[in-house]
Amino acid sequence: MRIPDIIHKKQHKQALTASEIAYFIDGYTAGTVGDDQAAALCMAIWFNGMDNRETADLTMAMARSGDQVDLSGIEGIKVDKHSSGGVADTTTIAVGPLAAACGGLLVKMSGRGLGHSGGTLDKLESIPGYNVHQKMEDFIRIVNTCGVSIIGQTATLAPADKKLYALRDVTSTVDTMPLIASSIMSKKLAAGSDRILLDVKWGNGAFMPTVPQAVELARIMVEIGKHAGKPTRALVTDMNQPLGNAVGNALEVIEAVKILRGEAEGDLKELIITLTVEILVMGEIYDTPEDARVRVVQALHDGSALRKLEQMIELHGGDPAVCNDLSLLPQAGRVVAAVAESSGYIIGMETGSIGLSTVMLGAGRERKDDAVDPAVGLWMKKRIGDYVEKGEPLAEFHINDTRNEQEAIELFLRAVHIGSEKPEKKPLIAEIIG
Repeated sequence: MRIPDIIHKKQHKQALTASEIAYFIDGYTAGTVGDDQAAALCMAIWFNGMDNRETADLTMAMARSGDQVDLSGIEGIKVDKHSSGGVADTTTIAVGPLAAACGGLLVKMSGRGLGHSGGTLDKLESIPGYNVHQKMEDFIRIVNTCGVSIIGQTATLAPADKKLYALRDVTSTVDTMPLIASSIMSKKLAAGSDRILLDVKWGNGAFMPTVPQAVELARIMVEIGKHAGKPTRALVTDMNQPLGNAVGNALEVIEAVKILRGEAEGDLKELIITLTVEILVMGEIYDTPEDARVRVVQALHDGSALRKLEQMIELHGGDPAVCNDLSLLPQAGRVVAAVAESSGYIIGMETGSIGLSTVMLGAGRERKDDAVDPAVGLWMKKRIGDYVEKGEPLAEFHINDTRNEQEAIELFLRAVHIGSEKPEKKPLIAEIIG
């Protein structure tokens, strides 16, 4: 078997066999296949695509390139959840404890933020003492104790994906469905859960700009899960405005806590409930979404979900008192209002730019080694469809470093569009696949 022959087949739109795909991935991981040959094959895939079987075989080969997490020490059906990224997507921090309070199991290895998208690990690390780096035996112990654990993924999880993604990034071959889907799902398969729930975003704050593109990606990933024997479901959800009102690490923890306290409403809470219902049905805790939803709402009202978050934080070395005293979380030195420059309805937002405005203040990263300030960010005061008067606050910026303050606020204001007609509300969930 030769790599040039494999490249030639894909250049001529022929399907690769599972053994050919495995030969390429094993060789590239080991270093016997060079960047030049890997780039050529990625470009051939970019032009000619892969069918569902090829994409699944690629995913499984990448998953097998490193450690395979063994979660057999956890009794019950273990569900993993993944979001394709966005702004103010704080779902995991609330969904995990909420599902656990209802008898479900959420096991999750999360990532860090990059660009305009926030990372769950960065948000959790804004909680004093919370340790995202856990040994596997401790990860299993925590889940067995409280039903939920969220930690950082190990460097040996799907190393082929890490190496291949870096190559795709510099060869302009990131944006092709088979390579996107295999990148996401290889890590999910290697992480050892029994079932996988996907939240695939669409819109101007997401990697997929349209519903059809997001649906296509979701369908491919659901098929990969089926091929691998891991039942998978996907929600296609709107990211044409920040999902929640808080953008920034400690601020997003505050919003998650407020939702679990029953003190906040809106799109973020509705998606948290919907995702939790899916986890409980996939985990066979409840037979129907209707029964699961009744229990989820009860857990929000009776305080059991909040208590489960406190327990999870404590088991990870953090201070659970933050759930009752939000002032224990990092606080910014200044709060500055970004005010509307005209009156009218908010007719749209450039969500990616809103996320980047907080990155400019230190809430996120433009490069992987950038430091993050957990206290800074913004809190939305208005959403699409709301009426606003000139001079009324659209958001409050939480600021420590003032160097980019004015530029960040100006970027935010350019990203919020005001018009005379109230826009039609789009559905939060465009489609559920699985």
